[in-house]
Amino acid sequence: MKSDNTTFNTHDVLHHLKHYLPAQAPLKDFVHHNTLHAFQQLKFYKGIHSAAQIFGYKVTLSLDEYRAAYASGRIRKDVFTKLITDKKGAAHLTEWTDKLLNKSYDTSVNARIGSVRANWKAHYRIDLDALVHPLLFRILCSYLDQGISIWNFPVTQNGFLNSLRSLERNSATSFFKTKRAQHLLQKNDLSITELLAIVVGNEAYYEHYLYDQQFAHQGWSGMVGSIETEPHTLMDSRKITVEELITFELLLEIDALDVAFGDTWAPLSTNIKHAPTPITADVATTELHEIINLWQDAYEWSYYDQVLAGITLDKKKTTPVIEKSFQAMFCIDDRECSYRRYLEQFDTSCETFGTPGFFGVEFYFQPENGKAYTKLCPAPITPKYLIKEKNSSTKRETDVNFHKQTNSLFAGWLITQTVGFWSAVRLFATVFKPTVSPATALSFKHMDKFSNLSIENKHITDVENGLQIGFTVEEMTNRVEGVLKSIGLVTNFAPLVYVIGHGASSVNNPHFSAYDCGACCGRPGSANARVLSFMANHPQVRQALITRGITIPATTQFVGGLRDTTRDEISFFDIDALSSINKDKHLHNELAFNKALDYNAKERSRRFESIDTKQSAEDIHKQIVVRSVSIFEPRPELNHATNALCVVGKRALSKDLFLDRRSFMNSYDYSIDLEGKYLFNILKAVAPVCGGINLEYYFSRVDNQKLGAGSKLPHNVMGLFGVANGIDGDLRPGLPSQMIEVHDPVRLLVIVEHFPDVVLKTIQTADATYEWFVNEWVNLVVIHPETGALWLFKDGAFTAYQPLTKTIIAAANLTSFIETSTHNIPVLSI
Repeated sequence: MKSDNTTFNTHDVLHHLKHYLPAQAPLKDFVHHNTLHAFQQLKFYKGIHSAAQIFGYKVTLSLDEYRAAYASGRIRKDVFTKLITDKKGAAHLTEWTDKLLNKSYDTSVNARIGSVRANWKAHYRIDLDALVHPLLFRILCSYLDQGISIWNFPVTQNGFLNSLRSLERNSATSFFKTKRAQHLLQKNDLSITELLAIVVGNEAYYEHYLYDQQFAHQGWSGMVGSIETEPHTLMDSRKITVEELITFELLLEIDALDVAFGDTWAPLSTNIKHAPTPITADVATTELHEIINLWQDAYEWSYYDQVLAGITLDKKKTTPVIEKSFQAMFCIDDRECSYRRYLEQFDTSCETFGTPGFFGVEFYFQPENGKAYTKLCPAPITPKYLIKEKNSSTKRETDVNFHKQTNSLFAGWLITQTVGFWSAVRLFATVFKPTVSPATALSFKHMDKFSNLSIENKHITDVENGLQIGFTVEEMTNRVEGVLKSIGLVTNFAPLVYVIGHGASSVNNPHFSAYDCGACCGRPGSANARVLSFMANHPQVRQALITRGITIPATTQFVGGLRDTTRDEISFFDIDALSSINKDKHLHNELAFNKALDYNAKERSRRFESIDTKQSAEDIHKQIVVRSVSIFEPRPELNHATNALCVVGKRALSKDLFLDRRSFMNSYDYSIDLEGKYLFNILKAVAPVCGGINLEYYFSRVDNQKLGAGSKLPHNVMGLFGVANGIDGDLRPGLPSQMIEVHDPVRLLVIVEHFPDVVLKTIQTADATYEWFVNEWVNLVVIHPETGALWLFKDGAFTAYQPLTKTIIAAANLTSFIETSTHNIPVLSI
């Protein structure tokens, strides 16, 4: 991008502007991502400080918060001292220690954004935002509406601007109050440059002006940009571009200025006395930046060091269990960290694994009677397959209160006087006894467990809308092989292998898809679990796997299932297909699954003020279930709050550690992947998925007003695609405060068990993956599988790392820790 703006190129400027706007998709596809993705080509600290200077974001904790963490011991003195010594030298330790602990700094930021448009208020005494935004937002919301509005926007097929032109020509009223704006809208060759010449005047300020204008409502602009790039994210599609949005907004500004000053007002540039710094000019590093960087490193490594010490210190000597009672495959999701721990505790003969929760099967899913396809795989993947649900026996519940006619004149009045009365009574009853209703987003509703799925493709001509219905035997074999080899499950199969997806339930929560499986594009993983189980049980797939080095005993059966992480409930699929012996084993295994659910609910409850964690696990679980459907509960669960780690390796690495539900866990056995083939696929997903989750929590925590969504309590759903405060506010991308209150803003530490040279070669295979690690948006440590030595990745190379922590607290019983603390618990040996 040209920083001097001597020539203005609309296409180039819009291309770069869209890159900086929030990339949050509509609510139904709410998938976590790096909020500051536009700066990811820079080193982490350079990137976040640039974002702060350009856009005025808060990108770290405050100096006072860091100093308080040091005073409380949250930031350890030994880590603090080592970092200063390593980065500034032992001779400067005292000097920099004093700077970090005592020196006063001016922490105010004079952001570049808004500096050009600020001249409207300074010199014209007019607030264009107040005059333009309410009308602009309402028109955008009406145009993009996905079902809230009673009346559809009259014209949509020709794009946003053409729809507005048609309305203007055929309506008795106008969006505008003056003739000039009306006439300009009807010009077919109308350009942004022409409008900027009227509003701004001097071409040197055009680019800066557009940034100022669009970041005055970054939520709406970002939504338009996302829909322009991926129109399929709207079920009821709309054609709109950022260029059209800017054009219309400039017309509204011209109209407002003409109303205020007539048509003789001077362009904005005539009153700009001092040229502002170019919006994307390089941001110089200051001493304050260095201070903040040291504090953040100390904050992160005070925790990382405990974890790495726990992994490398002497492990308990255990005898491997040859006969497994069962094996269970879960998503890598950090919420499965505690559940797997309890499952292994209550059945010491079982074995658990972690892998991305779409389980390697990428497809679109269409529920029976569903009008649209839903993607059940990571967002960047475009599936070529379709799975259709058939013979569903479940009738979907409806509620007359949500019928479209409730908003009509006569029927609405009638429903209000009759059904409306009972609705008020039911609403009052839910205060004291919350229950599941048709409005509840219940994960188990995503798929009827008794339905049939079109998983196998026997005729290559079975195609719908360009998608192959089901998978061929060869395609099924490839996916089963990929999953089993990636997690290291290639021998010693148990009689039952469970494939457990996850989802979440809530009511009155527009961000519900953020609680479901990110690997399934923000939806429950029930269909994926069932599909992989079918594939792994298929006789021809089993035969083909033998030729690829995987022999699954005939007595082994795969069972799909779904765990609801909000309610701590589980459901299993296709149990009738089990042999009589395995059916008996399953009934026995269910005891361990259910007991683990009770204790997992108890552990989760320590974060909830409304529950006494000292009660029995069974009693707490009942309260958790009720809590999940309470219309008045803003925190049905805390989702990924406190996530900080991703362990890629054998379960033995972390099995003896209490990680307080803070770790994503991807099973991996380096010994069957010496060249890193499967590791590449794992890290290619871990970086953007786990890293994206981590950074969205990080930035929503440090700046919940600009990078997060603020409190969810005043949120209104806008057109079923976004949320805003009130009816005229900007859309709020990012996470609400109720999802991040307990989160510690630390970058993800990825821990991989393999040889350092193999890992280096693996992450360098794809530039998009390598960028995450080399620019330190996530941190990386490799554990040498033969020596156990730790290697830290920094500046493109690995260096040896020795933990400062020498002992880990031993906890024979976790109950006392769980029942007495609502804060993060240190790493414990269990």
